[in-house]
Amino acid sequence: MTEDEFDVKTIVIRKNMDEEEALKIVDQKKTDPFKGLLSRPKKDDIHLDSMKLYYECSLIVSGKYSADYFRKAVHTIDVDSNVHEIAIGEGMFPVRSKSGLEKTFVGKRGKNKVDINLEEHVFVEEEDELTFDNHGMQVELPFKIDSKNIENYPKRVLEENQHTIKKLEYRYDAGIDKLKIHLKKPLDPEVRDLKEEFVMHDLTEVYVPIFEARLSDPKKKVELIRIDAVRKKIL
Repeated sequence: MTEDEFDVKTIVIRKNMDEEEALKIVDQKKTDPFKGLLSRPKKDDIHLDSMKLYYECSLIVSGKYSADYFRKAVHTIDVDSNVHEIAIGEGMFPVRSKSGLEKTFVGKRGKNKVDINLEEHVFVEEEDELTFDNHGMQVELPFKIDSKNIENYPKRVLEENQHTIKKLEYRYDAGIDKLKIHLKKPLDPEVRDLKEEFVMHDLTEVYVPIFEARLSDPKKKVELIRIDAVRKKIL
């Protein structure tokens, strides 16, 4: 599928601070990016070149993997000490030989063990979601997404801020493939009649508001201070 053929939800997280609040934080911390091991510049030497509110896109991929297959297995059962073999169907299964150490500690009256080779019919079902930043790095969003912290009209917000949107630079199918690998646990080496299915639940683009301040010192060194406008924290 091409990127345009995916059914993608759009969510915009509501910011909890304005530019004035962000500027206060920047003013308090603006020397931090420029400090050295034994030196720190004066506040007056650091110039604020620009402050912008960006909306950075993350991708949430959710889905379910299911599998149905048969695998070889060995099940061990305990039997009385005077049992030498057991019959299951048309098969006869002898008791396991005891080692010298077992005979010493357990004695003749200890339980015998029978190893039964059989097949197990296995059903697997795994559901989960993964979140990726706009460069494709797997991340965890530091806040819950619920009705309290999302914009009611996400498309309108994005249109109003279209020049400061950091769009997703990661392909949907790449995120889907990583989710498949995450959900599909390694199978036993000997399986038969494997039937497996992956069902896509949701693809969601989440736009997070981040204030980004561009700063410079007298030597023209440039640094950024990024503030999470949801949690009011420096990133």
